[in-house]
This record gives sequence, C-alpha cells and structure tokens, in this order.
Amino acid sequence: MADTWFDRRTFRRPWDLDGLLDAKRATGTRVSLVIPAVNEAATVGDVVGRIHDAFVRDSDLVDELVVVDGGSTDDTARIAAEAGARVHSLADIRPDLGHRAGKGESIWKSQLVTTGDVLAFVDADLTEWDTHFVTGLLGPLLTDPGVALVKGFYERPFRAGAADDPQGGGRATELVARPLLALARPHLGRVVQPLAGEWAVRRSVYETLHVPVGYGVDLAALIDVSDRLGLDAVAQVDLGRRAHSHQSLQDLGPMAVQLTAAVLSRSDARVGEDRVVLHQFRGLEEIAREVDLSERPPAAEVAR
Repeated sequence: MADTWFDRRTFRRPWDLDGLLDAKRATGTRVSLVIPAVNEAATVGDVVGRIHDAFVRDSDLVDELVVVDGGSTDDTARIAAEAGARVHSLADIRPDLGHRAGKGESIWKSQLVTTGDVLAFVDADLTEWDTHFVTGLLGPLLTDPGVALVKGFYERPFRAGAADDPQGGGRATELVARPLLALARPHLGRVVQPLAGEWAVRRSVYETLHVPVGYGVDLAALIDVSDRLGLDAVAQVDLGRRAHSHQSLQDLGPMAVQLTAAVLSRSDARVGEDRVVLHQFRGLEEIAREVDLSERPPAAEVAR
C-alpha cells in the first residue's frame, strides 16, 4: 500500500471551483478556514483579504473565515478583521481551560469557536502564494469520503539578504522531520511537506486526536491520522510555490525540540516531561529557553 500511495494520493491538477461548490452542497459540508497568527500585520491582511474575496464574498466555498490571534502586539487583529475575518484572541477562547502560547494551541482552540465539518489551516505569514491553495486543500476532502487529511506541498525558496535559493527553504523539514519519519514512520517518507502549515482535516477525525500546543501540531496530525485510519486516509496536493518569512537558526532550536517530542511521544520512546530547557549559545553567552512539549486532549472531550 505504501509503495503505491504516492501515485494514488498525490494530486497535481487544478480544482474547478464550480465542481467543488457542487460537491460541497451535495454533501451539506460546512468549511471553516482558520489562520493562526502572531504579529503578522505585514502579511495577514493580504492572506485574509484574498481568501475572503474569493471564497466568502464571491462564492460560498468557505463558511467561516477565522483568525486566531495568539497574542499579537502589533495590528494583526485589527487588520485581519478589516480584511474580512472573524478574529478571536487565543487567551479569550475558553479561558477556563487555561492558556498556553503556541501555534498548536491556536489550532486546538479553533475547534471550540468554529462549526465546519472540514477545518482548513493556512499560515498568516505568506508572501508568495495564491488562492488556489484553498481549493487544492479542500478538493480531495469534498470529492472523496475516504480522505481525512490533506497536506499541501510546494517549492519553498530561502531568501536571506542577497541570497535566494529556490529550493533552500524547509530547514526544519530536512534536518528534523524527515529524518525522524525515516526512523519512526518510514511509510510517511513520501509525504513531500510533512510540516506544511497549509492542511485540511475532517473535524470528526481531528476532534478525537491529541494536539501538541507548539510547532509539533502539523506533524502530529499527519502521524495520528495515518496511524488511526491508515495511510490511504492521507492525501497531498501540489500547491506550486510558497514563500514566507524565515526564522533564525536559533529560533529553529525550540521548534526542533517540539517536533522531536511529537514523534517520540507517538513511539516506543516516550517524552517524560511537559517542559524542557534548551541550552543555546552565542559565543560563550548561554541562553536557556524553556520549551513547552505538552499536548491538549481531544477536543471532543472538552465540554463546549
């Protein structure tokens, strides 16, 4: 099955909007598109505005367009609202459940403020992208009931100063995620972008899964869905080219810890602590950073 998965579950064709609308109406499927964001005032307006105009104003492919603001100190929330999103402050979503910082926390809590049968996630920091990202992510889910999770994949350039490497993005993917999968889940080795921030999932599946509060969220969803439902429940869609802001090498350190923890917690080797301290150095200056490795319970277990 794994040997032929790539050919059967990799989609490169463009998706016809009218056809997707017909499929959506025929099944009565509601779609919630969620954009987690923290201090993305420079880009969130473009991402929200173009999705809103194409799929909320001009069609009804997206029923809910939601931004979960993870504590921005800039104008992210205001700009997103003006562009057409319903904006929720992460700290204000079910404060009785406590508040943790992290992308995964925003995605987990988005289940509590949306109603769609399908949840689609798009990053807020995109600088080179197009609205076909949305139709691509939704296409397999709206047309094939056997698909539970769709991951986007794309070319990822790396730009730093005058340097522009068209294939140089995805450092955490190549140095952390892909080697971990090769060891722990080799059947997922042909997933082109296991850490893609653009993905979509059926709520009925996702609300039964544990969700890491940090950067492990995207990888954990891939592992958990394939473990529970089989590799064939996962599809991937070619979205072309994607560019976004890049994190510094040191900021990739905590991300790498969270990715590793997400894989280890789903393997025979278990992570013993919810928080660890990562020691980094600039020259001889030591920097100690606490990294949150905790996971949220399935959303279905949380009373609404």
